[in-house]
Order: sequence, then structure tokens, then C-alpha cells
Amino acid sequence: MKVNNILKNYADLLWLLAGITVGSIVGLIFGKQVESIKPIGDIFLNLLFTAVIPLVFFAVSSAIANIDRNKKLGRLLTIMVLVFLSTILISAVLTLVATWIFPIHQALGNSTLTVENEKIQSFGEQMTQLLTVGEFFEIGSRKNMLALIIFSVLVGFSTLYSGKEGDGFKNFLVSGNEVMKKLIILIMKLGPVGLGAYFAYQVGVFGPQLFGTYAKALGLYYGVGAFYFIVFFTLYAFIAGGFKAIKVFWKNNIVPSLTAVGTCSSIATIPANLEGTLRMGVPAYIANVTIPLGSTLHKDGSSISSIIKIAVVFAIFGKDLVHVDTIILALGITVLVSIVEGGIPNGGYIGELLMISAYQLPPEALPPAMIIGTLVDPMATLLNATGDNVSAMLIARFTEGKNWMEQKNLSS
Repeated sequence: MKVNNILKNYADLLWLLAGITVGSIVGLIFGKQVESIKPIGDIFLNLLFTAVIPLVFFAVSSAIANIDRNKKLGRLLTIMVLVFLSTILISAVLTLVATWIFPIHQALGNSTLTVENEKIQSFGEQMTQLLTVGEFFEIGSRKNMLALIIFSVLVGFSTLYSGKEGDGFKNFLVSGNEVMKKLIILIMKLGPVGLGAYFAYQVGVFGPQLFGTYAKALGLYYGVGAFYFIVFFTLYAFIAGGFKAIKVFWKNNIVPSLTAVGTCSSIATIPANLEGTLRMGVPAYIANVTIPLGSTLHKDGSSISSIIKIAVVFAIFGKDLVHVDTIILALGITVLVSIVEGGIPNGGYIGELLMISAYQLPPEALPPAMIIGTLVDPMATLLNATGDNVSAMLIARFTEGKNWMEQKNLSS
């Protein structure tokens, strides 16, 4: 009976692992030939992306609309921003120290990657496109996630302060949130096949490049990333709730981690994160605000990759990442990159363009940064997405008090 219960409880996880394992083996055996099955993974991702957009809207707006005003939403948002900013800067400083201990001195050969000429917009134009859209239908694009979240927050506040007149719409938001969560569960039934195909593509196409010219930079990134993932996430969980929180966090962070690595998308990991944080005991009103916002605004993995990219480009052009003004600018770029980079697979190169513009580097600096950004995407997404989960625990700790875990029935 115990064996049957274990198999029942972990059936979805075992199927997911089986699909990923088979996909990885296929990628190793057939190499780039697996590109032909990539559309299977793309179909799964497209279904997931399509459903995630309304899920984010309903999750964020319904969470805000249903907050008890005594919960002090302003306090929640303030704590959330401070936690996000703290972990981003901690990961950036850790990576800076790593680049000093393991410097990248060798010249990294010129890339043959073709780069389209892109206009570097002014800061004002970038902020306008980042925060808003010109037409309502554009709010439904995954490329405009931050604009969608801002709109959802405004709708939630409007509903919250509409009083009894807004009860009908509030019920609609709650109902919509439940429906979209069930839709996500239905789509995730295709996870073993979809993620398996995507893993096969990643291993088959990108795997060999890990041993190429950029091996040292990639090794440094994955080393720092793995260290941060294991050591610092454990430390954050301990701060949130002691040894009990460590156990609860890692037990319920498995599926989000696999989803993040398999999809290379923080947005696609939102459903798994929402379920995982609730199992960790994070109050729903915190999880439903923190996870969607974190998928766009909180990126520890992008923070690490930003510093690595700067170190690589500096090595190519014979610069040193040791001067105070250079370091401060690097940290500032890292914070901005964590905000402006999209949560889609290999999405946008705004961060690289921002770096080149800030340091007044030539266009030749872009291809190496783009290659590094592409090859570190799985680990970056793992840190970006699952970092939201441990951050949600920290936010619960500082919002609800040190005994917040005792107020929830945690899964054993």
C-alpha cells in the first residue's frame, strides 16, 4: 500500500522525469538531427504560453481584489521589492568575486554569428515600451508581460476599491483564476512528451558547443549558478523558517526546477511555482502576487549571466572588471537587466545592448554576449524561476512573522 501511495503521489513527477531522460538520451545519440522533433516541444510551449497569459491576469488581479485591507498591501509590495533587489545584488556580487578568483584572461575568438542591425533606443523609449502598450490587443502578448502585470495590478486595485458594486467582477476574477489553473493542469498532462522533445533539441543542438571556445566562461557560470542554487537558496529558506523550511522548500521545488530547465522560460514555470509555493505554506495572497511579478522582475540567474557577459566582453577587449566605477555600473546594469529581460526562451537581447551602450563598446561585443546568453539559458531560467519560490517564503516570513509556517498545513 505504501509503495502504491508513493507511485500515486509522484506519478506526474516520474512521467516528467521519464520524458526528460528519454529526450536527453535521444539528443545525445542523434545530435542536431533532433531538430525535426522540436515542433513537438514548440506546440506544448505554445499551448502553455497561451494559457499562462490569462492565468497571470486572473491570478494577479484576483489576488489584489481579494486582499483584506488590513493585510497592508503596501507593506507586502515594499517587502517584495526589497527581497527581490537584495537577492539580485547578492547573486551579482557573488559572481563578481568568482570572476576575480577565476579570471577569464584568454582571448575568446570572434564569433561568426550574424547580428542584425538594431537601433538602440533611448531610455525613455525603452521604458515606454516596457511598461505600456499602444493597443489593448498587444497586452495579450508574452513579449509584454510587464505591461500585462501592471494592467492586472490596476484592475485588481480598481476592483478592491469598488466596494459592493465590484463584487460581481471580483467573483468573475476568482472564477477565472480557478478555470485557468485547471486548464494549466490539463495542458501539463502533455508535459512528458513536450518537455522530452524540448530536452532532446537542447541537448542535441547546444550540447557540443559547451566544449568550444566559451567553455571556461560557461564553466564559471554553471559553477557559480549551481553553488548559488544549492547554498544560497538553502540559506534563504533557513532565514525564512529554519531547518523545517529548508526541507519543505526542496521537497516542493523539484517540479518547478524541472519545468524551468525544460522550458527555459520563467513564464512557463509560473503554474508550477504557484502550486509549489502553496505546498510550501506560502499564503495564497502572497504567492499570487509574488510569483507572476517575480517571473518578470526577479531574475537571479540573469544577474549572474549579466556579470559573466561583462567579464567575457571585457576579456576580449582587454579591460579589467576591478575599478569601483566599473563595478558600480555593472551592478546597475544587472538590476536593470533583471527588470527588462523577458521571461521567454532565449528572449530579447536588451540586456546585451544595454551593456554595450553603457560601456560604449563596439558592435563586435554583441555576438559573444549573445552566445553566452543562449548557452546559459537553462541554468539562468532555473535560478530566475525557482528563485521566486524561496523569495516568496522570505516575503511570507517578513510579512506574516517568524511563525508563518505554523499557520499553514504544510505537505509532509
